[in-house]
Amino acid sequence: MALQVIVGAGPVGRSVARLLVERGDRVRLVSRRGSGPEHPGIERIAADGGDQERLTELVDGAATLYNCANPAYHRWPTDWPPIAAAVLTAAERTGAVLAVTSNLYGYGPVDGPMTEDTPMRPPGAKGQVRMRMWQDALALHEAGRIRMTEVRGSDYLGAGAQTAFTVLVVPKVLAGRRASIPADLDAPHTWTYIGDVARTLVAAADDERAWGRPWHVPSQPPASVRQLAVRLAELAGASAPRLTSMPAPLLWLGGLFDPTARELRETAYQFRRPFVLDSSAATATFGITPTELDDALRETAGPAPA
Repeated sequence: MALQVIVGAGPVGRSVARLLVERGDRVRLVSRRGSGPEHPGIERIAADGGDQERLTELVDGAATLYNCANPAYHRWPTDWPPIAAAVLTAAERTGAVLAVTSNLYGYGPVDGPMTEDTPMRPPGAKGQVRMRMWQDALALHEAGRIRMTEVRGSDYLGAGAQTAFTVLVVPKVLAGRRASIPADLDAPHTWTYIGDVARTLVAAADDERAWGRPWHVPSQPPASVRQLAVRLAELAGASAPRLTSMPAPLLWLGGLFDPTARELRETAYQFRRPFVLDSSAATATFGITPTELDDALRETAGPAPA
């Protein structure tokens, strides 16, 4: 029964914890509040993920260290660097394999589907943070100082997902009210189910072939915001969705008062144009089939598990 350490008790961290404990591992889940699923095989620890000494102590003896942390959206430039440095230090000192949860921000605007070989050219601060995290981890891996892999997904669906769609559209559709989102409502967009993120993380951490490179989470074919909202309404028995595209000036104005809205300006391109993920490499390597979109939408609309 191997010890596995997870930093971050958000939707991905919780999902990874459940997967690991269900297969018989012992899980140590580290978060600021010591939260997480209640299970005899899950030890919940309240600690600062950016404290290198404390984290190293907690990771000692672990087979894998999963970085599933997710600082407040508007605090990425300040809160991510110490956490990223701490997990690298802990992985190097203990020898645990490092598996990092990431996203697609590092690529920046692209033409065509994104693959793991797409150059990283982020235009904004959040994408640059993610790019530096990858580059720092890869440098240590290539120097033989750690073993690591990174798993990247698109906008999440599933219990507890916090994205523009789940926050701005889902509750309004379920309530039969008009929803407004800063997006081209008909642009193709890839959506990633949280449970598939967890499955890919665990598979990549366990497989030596996965180390030293990034992997895209197996995801269903792209669907527009309108297509997704229509299907959500059908599954929930709600009235046909009423959607409007939020104009860029309105998003800019909202950013004057809301830090999250302010940060959405930087990544608005992801919803104003096609944003498509190619996840064929992970599907072929790990044999992971993405969860059906209907199942992901049903979970998104339901209550989040403990």
